[in-house]
Amino acid sequence: MKRTWQIMGMPVTLSLPGSDERAMFRLIRDYFRYVDEQYSPFKPSSQVSRINAGLPRSEWSKEMKAIWQRAAQTKRATNGYFDVMHQGRFDPSGLVKGWAIGNAARLLRRHGIQNFYVEAGGDIQVKGRARPGQPWRIGIRNPFDRYQNIKVVELTDQAIATSGTAIRGQHIYNPHGATDPAVVSLTVIGPTIYDADRFATAAFAMGRAGINFIESLPGFEAYMVTDEQRGTLTTGFERYEAVVT
Repeated sequence: MKRTWQIMGMPVTLSLPGSDERAMFRLIRDYFRYVDEQYSPFKPSSQVSRINAGLPRSEWSKEMKAIWQRAAQTKRATNGYFDVMHQGRFDPSGLVKGWAIGNAARLLRRHGIQNFYVEAGGDIQVKGRARPGQPWRIGIRNPFDRYQNIKVVELTDQAIATSGTAIRGQHIYNPHGATDPAVVSLTVIGPTIYDADRFATAAFAMGRAGINFIESLPGFEAYMVTDEQRGTLTTGFERYEAVVT
């Protein structure tokens, strides 16, 4: 069973192979709707919008305060390349998407779901198998041809996130100076989508040095594509690559 909804301005997909647990689909759909209502910077009623309108910190929810702390920790861990403040406004979207996918995955595990695929806007967390004996096969789009996969990876209990310019144009900026236009796509594989997503964003902001940042992180691998249509892999990326016949 598979369902896709348009939430948070992006397609959100849940796949539960071999399962027809409709309550799980409703649970995940409603959770993402809740996240959108609370964290969208485009909805005037969201808590993020109310913070930008002057909501005092004493009135922030406990969850929002935790997001702020996570953002501060991520900024430190990435040497300032990941920042939720943009031109004086609070926008945690780059952190919240991976956080929400990870929370959805935890909800599924808590309900005993052994095999699942949760995706929001191209960022994915999987567990178990797509079908008996077969890992999840996930294509990495060619940033120069969105109808072609440049790589295919096989995952079982990992996450994958891509930052790039192919769909939304240049929307990730280097807070320390000029943005490096050479990098057009950077995909990160890691144990959790929260980490894969935030580190992919930061690494992309670093430009060509971003692949070295991911190389330095234990348990993470990356694939970077430049404007010269050249791909660079971290040392362990190939172990995830599928044999495509």
